[in-house]
Amino acid sequence: MQLIIAGALAALIGIAVVVMGSSFFWAPQGAAGFGIPNPPIQDPAFRAWLCIKGIRDMATGACILVLLAVGPPALLGGLILTLALIPIGDATMVLRNKGPKSAAYGVHASSAAVMIAVALLLLTA
Repeated sequence: MQLIIAGALAALIGIAVVVMGSSFFWAPQGAAGFGIPNPPIQDPAFRAWLCIKGIRDMATGACILVLLAVGPPALLGGLILTLALIPIGDATMVLRNKGPKSAAYGVHASSAAVMIAVALLLLTA
């Protein structure tokens, strides 16, 4: 049962990360919700950086989904545990750049906590 729950949560994480990544292409104004203070949405260079972030997120989610489909649970758990460094880093950057604490903790730190919990479920299944 633990493996089924962990697998379902890993799938949700993978899908959510792909959707969030793709949103930077069709709704770049959403960058403000991720804690970037006063994002210059109309700046072409900033939009290019958002596309890079979107591609990173989509590839990250795809890696989770591929390992979920063909890899052993421990390997998927190790990957998700390692990938939790991304939202930890994002939270740190939001705080260092005086972005909203609600985004740093409510979006990024809570995402990292969920990822770590799912990783531990997979590693101990």
